[in-house]
Amino acid sequence: MNALFHAIAFLTRLPVPRLSTETKDWERSPAFYPVVGLLLGLLLAAWGWLMQQIFPASLAAVLTLIFWVFITGGLHLDGWMDLADGLGSWRDREKIFAIMKDSRVGAMGVIAAILLFMVKGVALYEIVASGWITMLVLPPLLARTMLVAAIWFWPYITEKGLGSGLRSGLTRTIVAAGLCGTAAVVIGVYHLPGLLVVGISIILAVLFTQRIHRRLGGLTGDCYGALVEWTEACALVAVVAAGRLL
Repeated sequence: MNALFHAIAFLTRLPVPRLSTETKDWERSPAFYPVVGLLLGLLLAAWGWLMQQIFPASLAAVLTLIFWVFITGGLHLDGWMDLADGLGSWRDREKIFAIMKDSRVGAMGVIAAILLFMVKGVALYEIVASGWITMLVLPPLLARTMLVAAIWFWPYITEKGLGSGLRSGLTRTIVAAGLCGTAAVVIGVYHLPGLLVVGISIILAVLFTQRIHRRLGGLTGDCYGALVEWTEACALVAVVAAGRLL
């Protein structure tokens, strides 16, 4: 349970019992990231449903997006903006790392955040308006599952970064169980639309991560955060597409 509490405390603002100080509990926490993603998805869907009952679709979508940012503490959004600043500078590898470590947000980071909110906000509006609120479970779940895959399959290149040591708590069995379990749950509950959302999200997440790997030679904590935001946005777009095509 201590590893689960570490995962919840790291990825959300949700309160947890006092965290253990054992390094092994922190290192084992990635195994529970999909569980935290499912929890976030259920909370998001419940909040979206409540907002839908009270407000028109446009306002319900905005309030749902605000709630989404709040319960995650903007953790992944920070990584999204830092990565945009670094890659958007078109500098050499070492300069990109220096830009990403800078606490200040540059123009590319602001632009990336605005575009991200536009995509998420409009997609949320379409989902709320169409009554597909239960599909809001998928983006957080798929994003945290892909985060586990990224930790396992791509090298971490920051020696003392926030994500150091996370891979040591994973095994092939844990990663495979997370991926297969998430896919099985999504497809089993949502059937063909779920299959479409899973397929699109995984493909785009892998392409995104591989692109970063080719440019930087590996991933950092900021890259992990950016991957979560990217996957969530892709999953939302995929949900809207599934609603129109199926």
